[in-house]
Amino acid sequence: MQFLLAFVVVGPLIGAVAALLPAPPGLKGRSPDQAVLRHGVTVTGVILLATLVLAAGFDHDYPSKMQATTDISWIPALDVRIHLGIDGISLPLLVLTALLTFLCALYSYFKLPEGPSPKAFVALVLLLESGTLATFAVLDLLLFFLAFEMVLIPMYFLIARWGGAGRQAAAWKFILYTLLGSVVMLLGLLLIGLKSGTFDMVALATDNGRGLTSSVQVTAVLAIGIGLAVKTPMWPLHSWLPDAHTAAPTVGSVLLAGVLLKMGTYGFVRILLPVAPDGMHTFAPYLAAFAAAGIVYGSLACLALARPGAKGDLKRLIAYSSVGHMGFVLLGIASMTPTGVNGALFANIAHGLITGLLFFLVGAVKDRYGTADLDTLAGATGAALYGRAPRLGGLLAFAAIASLGLPGLAGFWGEMLALFGAFDPADGLSRPAFLTFMSIAASGTLLTAAYLLIVVRRVCMGANRDEPRIADVQSYEFAAWTPLAALTVLAGLWPAVLLGLTDPAVQKLLAGGKS
Repeated sequence: MQFLLAFVVVGPLIGAVAALLPAPPGLKGRSPDQAVLRHGVTVTGVILLATLVLAAGFDHDYPSKMQATTDISWIPALDVRIHLGIDGISLPLLVLTALLTFLCALYSYFKLPEGPSPKAFVALVLLLESGTLATFAVLDLLLFFLAFEMVLIPMYFLIARWGGAGRQAAAWKFILYTLLGSVVMLLGLLLIGLKSGTFDMVALATDNGRGLTSSVQVTAVLAIGIGLAVKTPMWPLHSWLPDAHTAAPTVGSVLLAGVLLKMGTYGFVRILLPVAPDGMHTFAPYLAAFAAAGIVYGSLACLALARPGAKGDLKRLIAYSSVGHMGFVLLGIASMTPTGVNGALFANIAHGLITGLLFFLVGAVKDRYGTADLDTLAGATGAALYGRAPRLGGLLAFAAIASLGLPGLAGFWGEMLALFGAFDPADGLSRPAFLTFMSIAASGTLLTAAYLLIVVRRVCMGANRDEPRIADVQSYEFAAWTPLAALTVLAGLWPAVLLGLTDPAVQKLLAGGKS
């Protein structure tokens, strides 16, 4: 198991290097471009299979225990170790990352975005996968930082070289925001490591902040929290996200929303909650306030983009919806209760599935109509997607309904549990304040339903019966989208599969390493 986890982390990196090499004779297919795209599908498929084997071999009776661990000394002078391991918190994120990357590689094989060399595209996607998987698997603070930063360069180039209009400005905004946040985060990580004498995340979580003074914890949470909040993204540090999503190619948007945003919230749960509980306790009300503001702000921004005459871009609208949805994740974390944190982790996975599917669908609509401008799509009476491409219209409506949190689908449970966590926060946190935040967040669910139903009405419905039919869902699109739709239903109907993994690990994390 430990070799399998190491392979999952390192495999995409080796695949990225191999993608840049000439294809061996006999494997070129019809062209070198086809060979490298097939290479991307193969490598991501093998990594997905390896994570599924890892999940099957995971001891589900002890999900709070670190499993498949590797612990090798790397920099003895600083006690930095190559320490890998997974528990019930990181395993679902590992599988989600491998699944979305494979689906993006499969989609790109048939629908490669316009840009430079396909070799570079495949290598960057694999490098991005390796960094993301490493972020969820490493158990050393400095290794976490290196993996956290590893994803920035490939995502920058995916936006800047394969994106659409405004891609250069969006890519620069993305890299500058995240790099500035990361510099501050590094200072906080170094402060914890130097003051506690170790960078080992398991040892630090077990110590539960007892080796750090309150002032050190408060300073560390402020510094690390800013870096994580930028990546999440938390309002008001979110402004890089809509531009990045609007300019990014379809697969770039899927990976950005489905995987990269999860790295920030994972850091809050894995590092700040167990390592600096006093610091988190100090900042929890502020985090909850920003989360509630983000939920309402994201929903109002989407409503403004969805109204007729606003010239709203559908990709930009879905990007702003992510600000609102990730607000629920942060609200659950801020409650510092098992219920809230479990809700945050569930909402993380649900958002990856649903928003990944939404960006795939919006990308398909843009390919067919040549634009994602909502006014242009809808015209005077609506785009009539139900009549012109029934399966595509049905899938878009399904994804929108899942995103608004319909009971029975994945989007419901995480948001509900996050609200329950805010209803009864951890001891010492102001319950009246959190009840206020919960009420504000609950109003955000109504606004979410409003803008998503407006989008469905304008894009899927309409009286354009005389308009020619457009291409409906193609076979490769069906293959790439069906797993996300199926898992959205499965997680909604059987939430215990995911909560059974996360709850024991969360209980141990909040109890200071005690099961």
